[in-house]
Amino acid sequence: MKEAWLVVSAFLRTPSFVAMERAFLEAAADAGIRLTLRDNASFLKRDSFDAAPPAALFFDKDVRLAQLMEQRGLRLFNRARAIAVCDDKTATFLALEKAGLPQPRTLLGPVTYPRVGYGDMAFLDIIAHELGLPLVIKEGYGSFGRQVYLARTAAEMRRVLSLTEARPLLFQSFISESAGEDLRIYVVGGEAVAAIRRVNPSGDFRANLENGGVAYAHKPSPQEAALAIKACQAVHADFAGVDILIGNEGPLICEINSNAHFSGLREATGINPARHILRLIKKEA
Repeated sequence: MKEAWLVVSAFLRTPSFVAMERAFLEAAADAGIRLTLRDNASFLKRDSFDAAPPAALFFDKDVRLAQLMEQRGLRLFNRARAIAVCDDKTATFLALEKAGLPQPRTLLGPVTYPRVGYGDMAFLDIIAHELGLPLVIKEGYGSFGRQVYLARTAAEMRRVLSLTEARPLLFQSFISESAGEDLRIYVVGGEAVAAIRRVNPSGDFRANLENGGVAYAHKPSPQEAALAIKACQAVHADFAGVDILIGNEGPLICEINSNAHFSGLREATGINPARHILRLIKKEA
């Protein structure tokens, strides 16, 4: 039996995270892998890496720990660089632009500093002119649709920036035809293994299940599947959930989630991405 670690956060113990751990441990047993659960606070002792396995399923965003583990010789799924790029939406934008992949028109917010702020925010008038209103403002870091805002007016733009302080930001065109609806395509090892269409009946422009969205099984078109696979390649992800908006001119990549939860996708489709991920680890590690 092969061995690997499952690395998770020591501080996120909600039912959703526990369910993910259980799914991975069950899939590992089916794949013939002895998967040992470790949290990111358990690597502080001098002997933390003694008798380390060759690989780890790194289902956390502790990038520094991921880098350290790679320096100690472990093969991570996903690698540190993939987690870092996916975790920062501004870095995701840069990677997708470099790869020439379609996404909503995006402008990076100018950097400021804590306790300095943005002054009179006159630059927001330029952004509104370039992208039009309404537009979407995203903080670089955030999960489950949080830290994503829809600004309908210049005043709302200023209000959002007064809340975000000096955190990295990007501004995107609002794809109105896809408001409250998107696709989540789960890619593992260069294959689109499952997909759902998420629809939010509450009127929220975000389709995330955590914000009231409902999941329906979806069979991605060849174009949608190919785009999701290319998105994972652009950020060097072994597996990820790729969120796609359907614009008037075709699919657009919204976000890439290196640690995407899949309980809702599994329930809607009957497909368990954990099985695919553990098979990939067994094959590649």
